[in-house]
Amino acid sequence: MFTSKKTLCSIAAAVSLSVASMSSAQAEGLKIGMTFQELNNEYFVVMKEALMEAADSIGAEVIITDAHHDVSKQINDVEDMIQRGVDILLVNPTDSVSIESAIISAHKAGVVTVAVDAQAKGPLDSFVGSKNYDAGYMACKYLSENLGGQGDIAILDGIPVVPILERVRGCTAAVNEFPSLKIVTTQNGKQERDLSMTVTENMLQANPNLAGLFSVNDTGALGALTAIESSGLDVKLVSVDGNPEAVKAIADGNPHFIATSAQYPRDQIRLGLGIALAKLWGAKVPTVVPVDVDLIDKEKAADFHW
Repeated sequence: MFTSKKTLCSIAAAVSLSVASMSSAQAEGLKIGMTFQELNNEYFVVMKEALMEAADSIGAEVIITDAHHDVSKQINDVEDMIQRGVDILLVNPTDSVSIESAIISAHKAGVVTVAVDAQAKGPLDSFVGSKNYDAGYMACKYLSENLGGQGDIAILDGIPVVPILERVRGCTAAVNEFPSLKIVTTQNGKQERDLSMTVTENMLQANPNLAGLFSVNDTGALGALTAIESSGLDVKLVSVDGNPEAVKAIADGNPHFIATSAQYPRDQIRLGLGIALAKLWGAKVPTVVPVDVDLIDKEKAADFHW
């Protein structure tokens, strides 16, 4: 299912109108649960803030949990929220497959369940998330062209959720369009800054001719950037997210960090909540709502923010 920017704006407008016209009787006692894969990341903090603002506007109670990338904890958190009587469950899974049992539990309990940012296996009512294949493709196409279509490239991978897999798939497709480019290694930095720095240091030592690196997220990219700068090597770096610190580095003309495919976390969470509310009130909702991404290079970075 493809959702254009025009269609997305129409959905967002309808959601805003529905929320604005919601009566106090409808809002009374409404309980929303949200489980994040992590909250030690500004991207998800922005999502949390947007959710709290939206829920406050309709007087709904919100329960928020942080899985700390522990799928067992996330499943237990969801089960607890079901017991606490949530009407809506928003899920940002730390593992797209292993979360299925929790999704099934929510479905059996009659809880409207929407996955946000990362897809989840199980009987969801809807999924709202970025076009992650496009994000990976756009970033690595830009990197490949910047390298003149030749050289060795490394991939700094992450946790096994659909968005990360799709970003890597998109990146690989872009690189494969250039016969003189080669992906020489893929290592997992788990999207963590310190670990990504260490992993990148090891990749640079093993591959001293490396010309480019794709990180699946900006947090990992910032760790990789430290390793690249310390190495003294001329390695170009691209990533995904639109993190303010990453965007600033790009805007300032960092010679290594040249672009990121930016997501829109506030839009995702607002659409996710809106879709859930519509479903709760009996509307037929789309099963998938893809959200566009934009490539942010030095030219665009000065005016970009989440």
